[in-house]
Amino acid sequence: MCNVEPRIVFMGTPEFALPTLERLASHYPLVGVVTQPDRPAGRGRRVVASPVKEFALAEGIPVFQPERLRRMEAVERIRAWAPDLIVVAAYGQILRPSVLEIPRLGVLNVHASSLPRWRGAAPVQAALLAGDTVTGVTIMKLNEGMDTGPIVAKREVPILPGETGGELEARLAELGAQLLLEVLPDYIAGLVQPQPQPEEGVTLAPRIPTEAAGIDWACSAIALERHVRAFAPTPGAFTTWNGTRLKLLRGKAVAYNGADTPLPGTVFLWNKFPAVATGEGALVLLQVQMAGKRPMNGDAFVRGRKDLLGAVLSSHRPGE
Repeated sequence: MCNVEPRIVFMGTPEFALPTLERLASHYPLVGVVTQPDRPAGRGRRVVASPVKEFALAEGIPVFQPERLRRMEAVERIRAWAPDLIVVAAYGQILRPSVLEIPRLGVLNVHASSLPRWRGAAPVQAALLAGDTVTGVTIMKLNEGMDTGPIVAKREVPILPGETGGELEARLAELGAQLLLEVLPDYIAGLVQPQPQPEEGVTLAPRIPTEAAGIDWACSAIALERHVRAFAPTPGAFTTWNGTRLKLLRGKAVAYNGADTPLPGTVFLWNKFPAVATGEGALVLLQVQMAGKRPMNGDAFVRGRKDLLGAVLSSHRPGE
């Protein structure tokens, strides 16, 4: 009997999903792509298509953009494609049983953490905020829970010193795509049996609101360095100076043993770079961005803005 390649539907939206979609499209027949509706983006709030949609259209793959996947007409549209397998990578909507039950091979998800650590929508940011030194990618079979499905494959990697959320996410996107392509032939052939997740070590990484990227200068410099890394490049950790939002794109925690401990948020010069006093130590501002301006290295930024030195930057705390 001839082997027939499975009909695959892909679900995903942002840049993280692209490597998986690209590799799938080069190895398997994709009968459809489901992605989020076009949204306003950027300073001009121009409506733009998702990276996944742009790739699919360029490749001639049918695209479906339901506002709500739970609606029956959306479910029937996917059912009409008759997929044998659905692959998900950062789609952005929860899949209900009505969708999970469609493909005979189930629904596989590419998740950017080493499950069961960091289940949820923001695993990369959560790992960096917690100071994790190791993370990974997991290929799991989706069930009705939030990232609770059995594991098909998993691969761990170290988090590099100074690595930002954007850099780590891009690296994990490539790793996840590679791992999926490695395991998919055996999974399709029934040679891989998904294993239940361990009950120990479960942590949650819920979606983080943009305002949570605000800096609280009363925190330690080490915690704030992690904070800056987690939210770079978007939405960007931020503080306020002279009533204007100032994004912090790269920072470095240093010990500070000045004769007089300045108030947290106070800016001073540290080896030609602006540094900010914190609850413990200081945060050197290596790269910043004023609202509506381009990113600048901290030393160049402070040379043109001498009034920054001695200023007290505003703290932003949750709920304020």
